[in-house]
Amino acid sequence: MEASLDAPRVCNRSEELRDMSEFKKYECVICGHIYDEAAGDPDSGLAPGTRWADVPEDWMCPDCGVGKDDFELLEE
Repeated sequence: MEASLDAPRVCNRSEELRDMSEFKKYECVICGHIYDEAAGDPDSGLAPGTRWADVPEDWMCPDCGVGKDDFELLEE
């Protein structure tokens, strides 16, 4: 029996965890606020899973108001 093309995609837990582990975090060098791609910034309209590259250039740190240029990638 062939699988239906309309059948829902089954995602296993290890695939979900791998995808989540690839999320990065960025820290504001002014106040220390952490932007976590996995969490996003829902208060600013950025859904969980929003990658840093997809954060608008006019987005500002919710804690101190500086722009994206004042954030650095956190190495984990």
